[in-house]
Amino acid sequence: MLEQFKYTKKEKKELLDSLTVLVDTRERQSHVQEWMERKNKPYKVKKLDQGDYSYYIPKNEKLNIPRDLYFDKVCCIERKSSLEELAGNFGSKDRARIQKEMAVYGGDMHMIIEESQYKDIRDGNYKTNLGRESFINTLHSWYWKWGMSHNFMPDKNDTPLFIYLHFRQHLRNQLH
Repeated sequence: MLEQFKYTKKEKKELLDSLTVLVDTRERQSHVQEWMERKNKPYKVKKLDQGDYSYYIPKNEKLNIPRDLYFDKVCCIERKSSLEELAGNFGSKDRARIQKEMAVYGGDMHMIIEESQYKDIRDGNYKTNLGRESFINTLHSWYWKWGMSHNFMPDKNDTPLFIYLHFRQHLRNQLH
């Protein structure tokens, strides 16, 4: 819908500043919400069908947006707090559920893996029974099958800013 309108620089800024991060109800209160509050960035807790985070733009009749515009069907972020959590998803009954979610999701899905680096998988620096080769193959397979890109976040304190800026850039790309 936004691509139908040509916005001025001032209007674009207004829309970008109104961006509200959506936090899935299954995400417990975390450093992400605390950062949003500290930085006065709006967020809303809402059940999301895919991912842990997405965003919406509140209605703005002045800018021809008659109701809230939700982007959860086109852009989301899945957050994993550690390699152990991710390995658990790869090797458990959650795997089938997550694969089903990804298979039906037609949007941009991005995964953040906190407190880790790619070399931690390469070197086996994690505490699960999932082998290194299987771990790496699954990570890359999910990218090629479903387009789920991944970003390692060695310092989890960078995660909230990454989430906010990822969505802000996604929105910016929608605006003309």
